[in-house]
Order: sequence, then structure tokens, then C-alpha cells
Amino acid sequence: MLGLLFTAFKKKRSLEETVLKIQQGDISLRNDTIESFKPFIAKTVSSVCKRYIYESDDEFSIGMIAFNEAIDKYSPEKGRSLLAFAETLVKRRVIDYLRNQSKQKEVLLDLSLNDDNDQSHIYIDNENSINEYEKQKESERRKEEIHLYISHLQDFGLSFEDLVENSPKHADARKGAIMIAKLLMEDDELKETLFAKKRLPVKQLEGKVEVSRKTIERNRKYIIAVAIIINGDFLYLNDYIKGAIDG
Repeated sequence: MLGLLFTAFKKKRSLEETVLKIQQGDISLRNDTIESFKPFIAKTVSSVCKRYIYESDDEFSIGMIAFNEAIDKYSPEKGRSLLAFAETLVKRRVIDYLRNQSKQKEVLLDLSLNDDNDQSHIYIDNENSINEYEKQKESERRKEEIHLYISHLQDFGLSFEDLVENSPKHADARKGAIMIAKLLMEDDELKETLFAKKRLPVKQLEGKVEVSRKTIERNRKYIIAVAIIINGDFLYLNDYIKGAIDG
């Protein structure tokens, strides 16, 4: 068992080192890496399109571009693996492409219609289908984001239920905890301590905020949970934070 864990760690470390070399300008290594991960890209794109994807498909090309983008933007300090980050980015870029294609079809159909009643029904049906498709895809993206977020919480020994149960009851207290989390993410030293040691640097925070150590301790789980959202690529969960501040 320990041997398997060690092998997995070496593979992750090796991939991170490869990405670092690519980011430093090794074009040949970039091409080789992208080529070796074509099956991963195809599988990820297929999961979005709900069909088998060929390398000749436009969606596959979008996936390749997104994977290349993931290599450029990847940073191990964010606390996630390259493949997890790449999977999220590839899915989002393909979804955006599909949504854009749907909108273009809607415009073309609109231009081709005349006053014929039957054609009007066709347009309405098509518009409803597109809206339903977009709602479905948005729901899927939300679920994917929550699953990814839960995996990050687990790294800190937390669960999604902890975020709900430990959320401060009063709006002012929530805003205060969120501001502490933001300060935490803006301070490189505190941020590094949080993600390296997987614990809240309470003592260091105490000297930087105008609340007591007891208050920080009481909201510890909530502050960590919010900090993970701020640090990650969580589009919908970040809306939650904005709502908590504005509300």
C-alpha cells in the first residue's frame, strides 16, 4: 500500500516538474506532454458532449487549446493537481464553445424566418430548447464545482456540512469572517502557511485583524472554507461570497 502511495506521489511530482520546465520555455516538452495527454483530453471533452470525440472534431481542438492554457496557468501553490485543474478548464472552455454555437444557430434561424406561423413555432421551440440546454449545462457546472470544492475541503479535514453548520448566524459576523479570509489570501506568508500546514494561522492573524482570538477560533472552519473559495477557480461559489457581503 505504501509502495502505491509513493509511486503516485512520484508521478505527481514528476508531472509538476515537467510543467515547470514547460513554463520556462521548453517547447518540445510541451508538445510531447500535450500529445501524451490526448486520451485524457478526449475523455474530458466526451464527458461534456455526451458522445465519442474524434481528434478531427472542433470540440477536441477546443480541449487541446484549453489543456495548453492549463499548463501555462497551473500553479501547485493553489493546492490542486494539474489534471484536476486541466479537467475543470477543458470542460469550461468546451461548454462555452457549445453555448456560443447554440447562440449562433439561434441568430441564423431568426434571420431565416418570415411571418409564417409554422416557422414562428419552430423558432419558439428552438429557443426553448436552447434555454433548457443552457440551464442543464449550468446545473452540471454547479455540481462539478461543488464536487471539486468538497475535495479541497477534505484536504483540511472539513466537509460541505461544516460550511453550513459553522456559518456565522448574523450577517455582520459572516462579513467579518469573509474579510478575514480575504486578508488571509492577500498575505503570501499566511496563505502559504494555510495551504502547506492545512491549518489556520490563528496567532499571526490575531495581530492583523481587529477581532479577538476567540472570534477567529470560533469561525475557524468558516474562514478556511471561504479562503479555499477565494483561492480557487470557483465561479458560482464566489457569487455566494459576494452575496454574503452585499446582503
